[in-house]
Amino acid sequence: MGVQVMKAPKTMNQPPATPPIEPMLRVLSAEPSSGELRGALAADPPLAPTDEVLAELARESERLETATPQEILRYAIDRFAPRFTMATAFGPEGMTLIHMLAEIGPKTPIFNLETGYQFAETLELRETVKSRYGIEIEFKKPATTVEQYEAMHGGPVYKTDPNRCCFDRKLTVLHEAARGMHAWASAIRRDQSNDRARAAIVGWDHKFQLVKISPLANWTKQQVWKMISDEDIPYNPLQDKGYTSIGCWPCTRAVGMGEDERAGRWSGFEKKECGLHTS
Repeated sequence: MGVQVMKAPKTMNQPPATPPIEPMLRVLSAEPSSGELRGALAADPPLAPTDEVLAELARESERLETATPQEILRYAIDRFAPRFTMATAFGPEGMTLIHMLAEIGPKTPIFNLETGYQFAETLELRETVKSRYGIEIEFKKPATTVEQYEAMHGGPVYKTDPNRCCFDRKLTVLHEAARGMHAWASAIRRDQSNDRARAAIVGWDHKFQLVKISPLANWTKQQVWKMISDEDIPYNPLQDKGYTSIGCWPCTRAVGMGEDERAGRWSGFEKKECGLHTS
């Protein structure tokens, strides 16, 4: 049975073709240009990475190395709520954490970086979460629509400079979403990539300037899917069509037999991360 390739939603009309441009990858600074306080530094009260705070985070991270994801989430809520939040792309790991938070901390604010390029199936999960758990995921959006953004740049930026596209439509949006928070939860696993292999359970996120908590860092893909099966947790139906890692539709394809689970992201580029989880 062949793998179906997702087409762009009808609302995502592309402008007339422009002369081909050589694709490139640029390294972009994660620092906002405005010079404003970021993350927990902008909170009231602020939380700064003092020696004392960093030592505390290191102790807690070591202590929680053998803890369950639920225990890690309880620590995060007890220590940082109401300035504790979670970002989700509605992947299987994220859906698993949402399922846990629905029981442990249902008032935890959860957001999704709505780039304007997400699959329709991904967006539909937001309504599924609301119906199943009574949790409304907030969409955090860039300042420009897809149409405006592509018009500004003479066409789809993801075709020629995906780092710029991710920076403009994801990283800058997360900077704003993290501003005023003390901590955020990520659903990354250490076994997903070399970059993620170094993830601490609890640590200071120097890029976004707040505490980053990774409750699933020590879990495997098999553990995630076992919980999804055991607890009947909803998940993206594209997973059943070979899309093992799902981001924006222009930069995501189904993976083939034997390929790495993130091989379908930014295919054709030397790029495997959007930049949210790299130092």
